[in-house]
Amino acid sequence: MDDPSPQTIYLKDYKPSDFLIDTVSLDVNLHPTATRVRSTLSVRPNPDAAANSTSLMLDGEALELDNVRINDRKLDPSDYTLTQNNLIIPILRDGPFELEITTYCNPEANKALSGLYRSRDIFCTQCEAQGFRRITYFLDRPDVLSRFTTRLQADKEMAPVLLSNGNLVGAGQKDNSGTHYAVWEDPHPKPSYLFAMVGGELVCVADTFTTMSGREIDLLIYVEPGEEDRCEWAMESLKRSMKWDEERFGREYDLDVFMIVAVSDFNMGAMENKGLNVFNDKLILARPETATDADYAAIEAVIGHEYFHNWTGNRVTCRDWFQLCLKEGLTVYRDQEFTSDLRSRPVARISDVRMLKTHQFPEDSGPLAHPVRPDSYIEINNFYTATVYEKGAELCRMIETMVGRDGFRTATDLYFERHDGNAATVEDFISCIAEATGTDLDQFMRWYNQAGTPEVAASLTYSTKDKVAELSLSQVTPATPGQARKRPLHMPIKIGLLGKNGDDLPLQLENGEEITDGLIHLREASQTYRFANIPAPPVPSLLRGFSAPIKLTSHLSEHDLEFLMANDSDLFNRWQAGQSYALRILISAVAEIRKDQNPVPANAFVGALAAILRDENLEPAYRAEVLKLPSESDVAREIGKDVDPDSIHKAREWLRGVVSRELHEELEELYQTNAVTGPYSPEAEDTGKRSLRNTALALLSASGEASDVTRVSAHYETAANMTDKIAALGVLTHLEGKSREASFEDFYNQWKDDHLVIDKWFALQAMSNLPDAPERVQALTAHPLFSLNTPNKVRALFGAFANMNPIGFCRADGAGFRLVADAVLEIDTFNPQVSARMLGAFKSWRMLESTRQLKAESELKRIASHDKLSRDLFEIVTKTLD
Repeated sequence: MDDPSPQTIYLKDYKPSDFLIDTVSLDVNLHPTATRVRSTLSVRPNPDAAANSTSLMLDGEALELDNVRINDRKLDPSDYTLTQNNLIIPILRDGPFELEITTYCNPEANKALSGLYRSRDIFCTQCEAQGFRRITYFLDRPDVLSRFTTRLQADKEMAPVLLSNGNLVGAGQKDNSGTHYAVWEDPHPKPSYLFAMVGGELVCVADTFTTMSGREIDLLIYVEPGEEDRCEWAMESLKRSMKWDEERFGREYDLDVFMIVAVSDFNMGAMENKGLNVFNDKLILARPETATDADYAAIEAVIGHEYFHNWTGNRVTCRDWFQLCLKEGLTVYRDQEFTSDLRSRPVARISDVRMLKTHQFPEDSGPLAHPVRPDSYIEINNFYTATVYEKGAELCRMIETMVGRDGFRTATDLYFERHDGNAATVEDFISCIAEATGTDLDQFMRWYNQAGTPEVAASLTYSTKDKVAELSLSQVTPATPGQARKRPLHMPIKIGLLGKNGDDLPLQLENGEEITDGLIHLREASQTYRFANIPAPPVPSLLRGFSAPIKLTSHLSEHDLEFLMANDSDLFNRWQAGQSYALRILISAVAEIRKDQNPVPANAFVGALAAILRDENLEPAYRAEVLKLPSESDVAREIGKDVDPDSIHKAREWLRGVVSRELHEELEELYQTNAVTGPYSPEAEDTGKRSLRNTALALLSASGEASDVTRVSAHYETAANMTDKIAALGVLTHLEGKSREASFEDFYNQWKDDHLVIDKWFALQAMSNLPDAPERVQALTAHPLFSLNTPNKVRALFGAFANMNPIGFCRADGAGFRLVADAVLEIDTFNPQVSARMLGAFKSWRMLESTRQLKAESELKRIASHDKLSRDLFEIVTKTLD
C-alpha cells in the first residue's frame, strides 16, 4: 500500500489538543486548478492539555504551502517542518498568537471528493471526517471548535453564487475586473468538519419558515439551472422537519438562513454543514415523472436527518471520532421518529428493522464487526457503518423504551442545555439520561462497547393447575474479532400473551407486580418470569416493536405463527410472524432443492397470508409489506453457513409461484382496486396504495402465465409516474424476451439526458437475475453515460449488482467477484472512500459454500497483494480476510 505502516488510532489514547483555535478567518480565491486559501487563526494553548507543547502540529494533505506568518512575521522554511501530512511549527511563547497560512489546492484534480473539489463546474466541499485538511493546514479534529468568518472571491461569470456557513455579512464587486466576493460569518463555534463553501452557477428556490419564537428564517435551496421545478418536495420536507423538531424535541433553528446546495458528485447522501447543507442531488430533485415514491420518502427522511443534526451533531458535537455514534445514532433515531410520526409507524418500523437486519446484522456477525463505539481504527471513513448509524439508533430507541417518551425528552433537554457549544462523549449523553430520569444505565453502556448481535432464546410453559405461564429467556453474544468473551446486556423486551380469542391478556407477575406496556427487563444470562392468572395456555408475542436489536429464537409452532398473523395487536409482530413463517418454509425448501427433492407444500402459510390481504382495516402500505417475502439475502443470513445462492433463489421463486397461483384472484383484485387516480401525491395514503398494487403486480408475474407477463408490459406502457414505471421494469429485468428489451430501450431513449433517472436504468439491469448478469454489467461499464469517477453511477451499477443480486455477484465461476474486485482496485486509485465501501459487499463471504468461498477469497487476496492500496481499502480488505 502507499503507506507501508498505517497507524492504528485507539480510543484509550485520546488526549485533548495541545492548542485551541478560537477564531478562523478564511480568504479564499476560487480557481479551478489553483485555489488560494489564506487562513488567519487565533491560537492559544489549551488549558486542559496535559502539558504545554513546544510545537504546533497541523494537519494537511494535497496542499501547496506558500507562506506562514506568526504575529505578522513571515517564517523562513527553516523555521518549520513540512511533511506529507503535517505542518509542524515550533512555538516559543506561552500565550495566544495569530497564525497566518497561505496555501494552494487544485479542486479540478480532486477526484477523491474530499476537501474542495468541482462537481459539474460547481466548487463545493466535503470536510467530514478529515477533508478540511485538504483546504488548509489546521487542527482537523472535532474537539477543536472555532468561530469562522469566510471571504470567498471568484470570477463572477464562473461562480456567480458564493456561499459558506452562517449569515451573509458582506458582498460586492472588485473594481472592474469581473471578480466579486461574499463574506459569511458563523456566530456558533464549530469543528472544521462542519465547514462548507460553494461557488458556481446556481439558481435559488426560496421560501421562509417562522419559528416557534416568531423569527422568520430564509430557506434557500440552490440547484443547477433548469432544476428549479424539482425542488418543491425538498422545500416542503425541510419545513416539516423544522416544525417537527420544535414540537417533538423543542429545538428551534438558530441562524437567519438555512441553505441547501444540490451537487451531482458526492461520496455520501448529504452533509449537515452548519447552515449550509450540501446534498447529493438525487436526495433533492424530484418530480412525479422522474422520482419514485421511494425517492420522495428518502428526500423527506434525509432532509430531516441533516436538519436534525443542527442540534445533535452541530450545536453539540462529538469529542473525537470514536464518539461518532453520539451524533449519528441519535440523529438516525430522530429521523426514524420523524418518518413514523408523519407516515405510518408500523410500516416505518418494518422498514427500519429490515434495513438493520439486511445491513447491520451481517456486519455484526462477520470480520468487520465492531462496537457501536469502536475502540480503534486505521481510517475513520470506514466507520460510517450500519453499526454506528442503525444499531446506534436502536440503542437510543431502547433508552426511550426504558425511560418513556417524556423522560427521554426531559433528558435530551438537559443534554442540550449542558453541552451546547461543546464536544461531548457517549458518557456525557448517558449521564444526562440517568440524571434526568433516575435510571441506572451502567449495564446498558455495554451495548456501546460490545460488538455482535445478541442471541436470545425464549421458551414458554404453562401450568394448568396454577394458571401460571412461565417465560424463560437466556442471552448470549457470540465472539467477534478482538472480543472473545461477552458480558450480559440490559435488554428491554416488550411482550404480550394472547388468549384463545386473540386478545392480549393482563400481565401480572406472581408477586403481584403489574407489567406496564408489556415491558420486561432482561439483565442476566438467564431469567424466568412467572405470570399469574392466565386462564389457558397463551400464545406469546415476543420482542414487540423489535424493542431490542437481537436475534430471537422462540420455537413457536406453525399454528402459533398463523395465530399471531391473524390476531397480534402489535402490527410489527404480526408482520414478523409472517416473515418467520415464510423463512421456515424457504429454509426447508432450500434443503429439499439441494437434495433434488420437491419442497413441502405451503398451503397453511398461503391461507394465513390471504386472511391479512382481505383485512381492509389494515392500511395498504402495511399489507404490501406483509406480501413481500423474505429476500434471498434474508434466507442466506438465517441459514448462516454453507450457503448456496442458486438454491435459495430457486426456493424463493418456487414460493413466489405458489403464492401467485393460490392467491391469483385476491392479487388481481388488489391490483385493480388500488389504482390511484388524479394528480400524483407522495403522501402516505397514495404511496401505500401504489406499493400494494405494484407488489401484487410483481407476485402475479410469478404465476408462469403469459397473460400476467403481458400485464407487466402494459403497466409500464400506461404508467403515469416514475414509481409505476420502475415497478414494471423491476419485474421485466428478470425476464428474457422482447418485452424486456423494448421497455428498457424505451426508458433509455426517454431519459438518457437526465443523469439521475438514467441511474435507475443502470441499477435495474445490474439487479437482473438472468444468468449473464456479470457480463451485462461489464458491458455497461463501457457505456458512454457511465463513469467510475461519479459515485452515483458506481453505486447504481456496481452497488446494485454486488448488494442486490446475490446469484449474479456470487455466481459459481467467480465472475461476479472478479468484476467487483477489478472495479474496487481501479476506483481506489482516486477515491478510497468509495472503493472501501464497495468492498464491504464481500463481508459475508465465509458463509458461502466452499467453491464460492475459494473464488471470493482469491479476489480478496488479489486486492490485498496490491502494492498501492489506500489506507481505507487496506483496512477493509485485511479485516475481511482476517
